[in-house]
Amino acid sequence: MVIDPDSAAAAKAGTPSRFAGALLDILDKVSYARVDPGVIDDPIYKLRYRAYTREGFMDHNPEEICIDDLDRAPNAMSFGIYIDGQLVSSIRLHHLTATHRRSPSMKVFPDVLGPMLDTGLTFIDPSRFTADHEASLAYPALPFLTLRIAAMASVQFQADQCLALVRTEHGAFYKRVFGSERLSEERTYPDLHFPVALFSASVDSIRSRVAQRFPFFLSTQAERQQLFSQTVSDTDNRRVGASARQAYETALSALQAEPC
Repeated sequence: MVIDPDSAAAAKAGTPSRFAGALLDILDKVSYARVDPGVIDDPIYKLRYRAYTREGFMDHNPEEICIDDLDRAPNAMSFGIYIDGQLVSSIRLHHLTATHRRSPSMKVFPDVLGPMLDTGLTFIDPSRFTADHEASLAYPALPFLTLRIAAMASVQFQADQCLALVRTEHGAFYKRVFGSERLSEERTYPDLHFPVALFSASVDSIRSRVAQRFPFFLSTQAERQQLFSQTVSDTDNRRVGASARQAYETALSALQAEPC
């Protein structure tokens, strides 16, 4: 049996904290679904719209959706997150490489990221992280359940760094959870009514933090394959159950089976 090194490290780290254990319990009810960008009335685009307009971050529009040109980029992937079958949040990812350079962070900070891409570095660029208002009240840990997709993508695509294009005051969260460092000053993102700054975390740092503190970010190769290897045409909003507990418990069983 081949055990993912991150899962093995998490098992050796010992019993998860109360917080981590609670999120593992919630993840038993969580599933993820990749979205077809050609279906513009998909619920995640309406969820984005409600979230942004509720906070005054964007203007109203008659379609009541939030979708842009980057949703159709060849390196883009959007996902809905479900708890007990109900849509609770969504997130979009771009896999940035020297060949595929379109993403929200590149739109605002090409002078920062362009030279890094030229050296061969690759990135996961999460954006459009939005949550249902009632769900965010019921599940305060929803950001972790949503950003788990970015952590999985960083592993699946063997990226060097995972970006965060966020309001400056949110940078502390990304530093605490992912070890992110700030790369830029604040700038304006098109159509948003607040400035953003660019943060980045090395994927090696993310993986070590997963092992030591946040085992709910763990995943099996099978889950990652189902989420990221699908083409848009064959997803059909197929939901994939979270595998964090399976990854952790499989590694724990293997550890306990080792000869003393």
